[in-house]
Amino acid sequence: MRLADLKPARAAKKERKRIGRGIGSGHGKTAGKGTKGQKSRNQVKPGFEGGQTPLHRRLPRLRGFNNRFRKVYAIVNLEQLDRFDAGTVVTPQLLKEKGVVKKLEAGLKVLADGELTKALTVHAHKFSKAAEEKIRAAGGSTEVLS
Repeated sequence: MRLADLKPARAAKKERKRIGRGIGSGHGKTAGKGTKGQKSRNQVKPGFEGGQTPLHRRLPRLRGFNNRFRKVYAIVNLEQLDRFDAGTVVTPQLLKEKGVVKKLEAGLKVLADGELTKALTVHAHKFSKAAEEKIRAAGGSTEVLS
């Protein structure tokens, strides 16, 4: 085999369709558009519904916006932490293992709903002020994770 013998595979090179170049070309006269009607005369805009109000104008517009950079925290209340034994170090991973939280997206936030009766060491990404005070009042401690 020589360089001169190389050629493209069969049907790999396809000539473009030359429309409206006479009856002998096979694509003359109506140029492949059939006969009569709007589609044969000019281009119909996408979404055009023949004068009926198009779908994109019939539907109500979306209002507002969604912040792509919003942080969604997994939320835990003090009443949910009261199930652990006194002296336990409560971490986000422990809460996930025990099924208290389903998924930790941007982190864990502890809120002050309910009462805490045991001294716990709680590790979380955020605490409400009231939750922090209640944990300290029960004899526990808090640690903010970064």
